[in-house]
Amino acid sequence: MLGYGYYFDPTYILVIIGAVLSIWASSRVNSTFNKYAKVRSMTGMTGAEAARRILDYNGLSNVRIEHVSGNLTDHYDPSSKVLRLSDATFASGSVAAVGVAAHECGHAVQDKESYGPLKLRSALVPAANIGSRLGLPMVVLGIVLGLTESLAMIGVWVFSLAVLFQVVTLPVEFDASGRALKMLEGYRILSPEETGQCKKVLSAAALTYVAAAASSILQLLRLVLLTRGRSDRD
Repeated sequence: MLGYGYYFDPTYILVIIGAVLSIWASSRVNSTFNKYAKVRSMTGMTGAEAARRILDYNGLSNVRIEHVSGNLTDHYDPSSKVLRLSDATFASGSVAAVGVAAHECGHAVQDKESYGPLKLRSALVPAANIGSRLGLPMVVLGIVLGLTESLAMIGVWVFSLAVLFQVVTLPVEFDASGRALKMLEGYRILSPEETGQCKKVLSAAALTYVAAAASSILQLLRLVLLTRGRSDRD
């Protein structure tokens, strides 16, 4: 395929590297979360209770807290001003649960302060969705099926929008975790020792975003190599 034979494409190594990074990061966050999910915080606050305190302290009483099904499906929805906490977080009084809830509160505070990277990420959502859905198919149609090179190049640029979204996500997530740790200790929701444990949970979670960004960049690099390879042969 594409000059490399029908059964072997050396650029697949980039996809494999990205997949390995993602699997490793996912395993790391799950093991770290599970470890500290067994450590009950000294205050006994649940994730929902800690989130409510943090939001109220930051003048965000208008932000609702809702329970959402799933494991680590926690997220803040800036459009509806709702903070949703998962089964593993909402009613749990563990250090891990409180840390994850505080992280999502960090996003709510970012929203209140019109944090630049968060605004940019939100603006990129529609383009990123298009890029992730159409970019690769366009490249496949343009190269693998022998259609126009221009279509393949457009596909690469479209896919790059999804990559940009992943890259912009990094400072947003790192900043939210930093805010969370400061608020947890500053509002005396966790002790200094517990805050250190929470930092391990949030650092592990951050690896998933790093891995996702790296995987997307590697996939983009692969598409560029494939497109250039076809161009050089034509």
